[in-house]
Amino acid sequence: NRHVGEQIGGGKSLEEVVAEMKMVAEGVKTSRAVVGLAAERGVEMPIARQVVAILYEGQTPAEGLLSLMSRDPKQELHGIS
Repeated sequence: NRHVGEQIGGGKSLEEVVAEMKMVAEGVKTSRAVVGLAAERGVEMPIARQVVAILYEGQTPAEGLLSLMSRDPKQELHGIS
C-alpha cells in the first residue's frame, strides 16, 4: 500500500504501478468496497473516499489533499455514541 501511494504520488498511474508489482496491495483492491460499505452504513470515511477518487476517478493526489484539508473540522469521535 505504501509503495503504491509513493509511486502514484510520484506521478505514475495505478496501471503502471500494478504492472510493475510482484506483490498485492490489499488497499487497492479493497478501497472501493470499503467506501461502498461505509456509504451504506452512513459512515464518513474522507481519507478512504479520496483514495478511491485518486485511484479510480482521475483525481490527482494534490486535489485529494486539498479536499481533505479544506473540510470543516469535526471532533475525532463525531457521531459515535
